[in-house]
Amino acid sequence: MATSISKKPSVPCEDSSSSTLETQQDQKPKTITEAWRKIHGEDNWAGLLDPMDPLMRAELTRYGDMAQACYDAFDFDPYSKYCGNCKYPLTKFFEALDMTRLGYTVTCYLYATANINLPNFFRKSRWPDKMWSKHANWAGYVAVSDDATSKRLGRRDITVAWRGTVTHVEWVADLKNFLKPVSPDIPCPDKKVKVEAGFLDFYTDRETDCGYCKNSAREQVLAEVKRLLDLYANEEVSVTITGHSLGSAMAILSAFDIVETGLHVRTDGRRAHVSVFSFSGPRVGNMRFKERLEEKLGIKVLRVHNTHDLVPQSPGLFFNESSPACVVKMVQWLPWCYLHVGVELMLDHKKSPFLNPDGDSACAHNLEAQLHLIDGYQGRNLRFELVTGRDIALVNKDSDFLKDEHLVPPRWRQDMNKGMIKTEDGRWVQADRPELHGHPEDIDHYLSDTGLLSSRS
Repeated sequence: MATSISKKPSVPCEDSSSSTLETQQDQKPKTITEAWRKIHGEDNWAGLLDPMDPLMRAELTRYGDMAQACYDAFDFDPYSKYCGNCKYPLTKFFEALDMTRLGYTVTCYLYATANINLPNFFRKSRWPDKMWSKHANWAGYVAVSDDATSKRLGRRDITVAWRGTVTHVEWVADLKNFLKPVSPDIPCPDKKVKVEAGFLDFYTDRETDCGYCKNSAREQVLAEVKRLLDLYANEEVSVTITGHSLGSAMAILSAFDIVETGLHVRTDGRRAHVSVFSFSGPRVGNMRFKERLEEKLGIKVLRVHNTHDLVPQSPGLFFNESSPACVVKMVQWLPWCYLHVGVELMLDHKKSPFLNPDGDSACAHNLEAQLHLIDGYQGRNLRFELVTGRDIALVNKDSDFLKDEHLVPPRWRQDMNKGMIKTEDGRWVQADRPELHGHPEDIDHYLSDTGLLSSRS
């Protein structure tokens, strides 16, 4: 087997004595208030993944649910004039998704320009003259924990959740698949730090004639994180970024950006802890990007994926973190040499007795299926066993992955009457949405504080 240069979590040996294991269990924090820094990678998740720590499982699932919310809230229907936007008003987001239990409030929606070359990712209405926007797609949201949840978590948590794709894995074929320096788009002193060009375009491009993406996705997220850090200046704050598929790439890029620009540094010198929970993400950048993110900037990334998923294998099919380190050093200058970042948690859907072992590539990539696998994952060499009682029917929400014996129909989640309502005169029409959220009114103020306005060309 090729030598990997990825950082791997240290785990207890299987032949450790029972007394040693009992000592380790006694030393583990019992509450999230005590454990949150370790769960967010302070020690590179050593001892938390194999075997799976219960608090780690709960927190990983929670952030996975927040990434899944991007899919459940997104309007994929080409027959809708709102196709490409969020289906719910910002103030009702978690309520509409029956997720108020999380204890977070959405503070800002994120939009990206649909003008870049990722046609299998973006969605547009088939009725151009009635579209809500010709240039934008909803890309995710920023949320913050409420007072009660912050007390339980041991800090105020700012979460950025990025949308990916639901079933399609074909979007990886649309990648430009060449590395591009992050600077000057993201100020970085090392000009050899490079990322996949399409990802950087998605993150930094803007459409000045559009009210939703006149500011780039980058500007939107940095301005909102800056606003929230100022708002909670007297509290301990974490910035947690999550995403699935392409959203995972955006999560890693935005974490890199927040720390590279020093946005996480408070006025009194304290630093907000920045971490990423990545699900089914592709490789993002080259060896210099990996080294700077992990070693220079100290960003903690936990990378969760299904071993049978094709997306995490791209780009960089030939030269990547699985290649011998000496080979990677020799070919790191090539435009198709990519390396994964962070610590890996690899799952295997064939270990679940509930899933069809022959599920297609879209099934292997499905986020709800991975949350199911997290629920049953005990450790690399341990038996699969569901722990929390998570409903297995969620797996088939937008896939056909469960075995037929469980009697759950495929792709069962849909809007009632596909969003049509009956008017007083008996006609069926598409319901209007009362408010479409653009940029916060004070975005320019916080962009100015970050120096982004003055850096625009």
